[in-house]
Amino acid sequence: MEVVASRLKAGGFLGRTLPARDAADAEIERVHTPRYLELAKREIGALERGSARYLSTGDVAVDAGSLAVARRAAGGAIAAVEAASAGTPVFALVRPPGHHAEAARGMGFCLFNNAAIAARAYLAASGGRVLIVDFDYHHGNGTEAVAGDGLSYVSTHASPAYPGTGNSSYMRGADAVVNVPLPASGVSTEAFVAIWEHLLPVVARALKPDFLVISAGFDYVAGDPVGDLGVGVEAAAGLAAVIERTAAEHCRGRSAYILEGGYDINALTQSIEMIADETGRSPGREPGASRSAIPAPIHGTINEIFGIFPGTPQSAAN
Repeated sequence: MEVVASRLKAGGFLGRTLPARDAADAEIERVHTPRYLELAKREIGALERGSARYLSTGDVAVDAGSLAVARRAAGGAIAAVEAASAGTPVFALVRPPGHHAEAARGMGFCLFNNAAIAARAYLAASGGRVLIVDFDYHHGNGTEAVAGDGLSYVSTHASPAYPGTGNSSYMRGADAVVNVPLPASGVSTEAFVAIWEHLLPVVARALKPDFLVISAGFDYVAGDPVGDLGVGVEAAAGLAAVIERTAAEHCRGRSAYILEGGYDINALTQSIEMIADETGRSPGREPGASRSAIPAPIHGTINEIFGIFPGTPQSAAN
């Protein structure tokens, strides 16, 4: 994060920064159980400086500073959502990531679910509905698990790939879980962008969210050492364009990007720069990817997803 931040600053992309803060227990417990939080405090608190271990709930490596860092990451996500409530997009450059963390379990590098905690903070303060948009290479099993009560979730992700979830879409009361599995062998850059240009507007029209929280993971980029869908780094601009058009149409411009994965420093920096460029424009840039680029099986999955939304016009799915 220090390297990425320094490069963004050198490129003129950190002209305005906002202070982060630590997430309080009560804010974390809107998503995670008190028992899990106490487990994290106990196990991390027992570590001496310079030592590390895996959290007993799953594959999360922790050291003596992990609780403090995870609190700051979750609090930074909350601060981003609070600032973005005024209608100006905000990007939270935070780590560790969060979307694998379930209510009672840390896993997959994730201690606390930053995006979900920030979304719940918004709902507690303002009510309404939040849609979490997740384009990370990996499925956000933790976010899906805590959806409902005003929180919906839409994701593209490689399948089969860690954590092996995210194969079905369904309504959870008035909220939705929307999953579009992509072949782990990869998709073209145009197809990846076209999927989101086709999918997100219809999901948003059906759900009418008041806020978009984006789980912004860039490990889908070709060459990423942990992911790699074969997608070009330039996809970030197309993703931000459709997100900002959707936020302008349904959410009064309210969108906050929370960093998830992405482990190639060059690709991560370039992706964030492209999102900064795109969010600095007036929304309305026309879609640039052709729907014909979407492979037929994925197009069929999207059409099936549209069927879960009552009253969705058939024309929207074609």
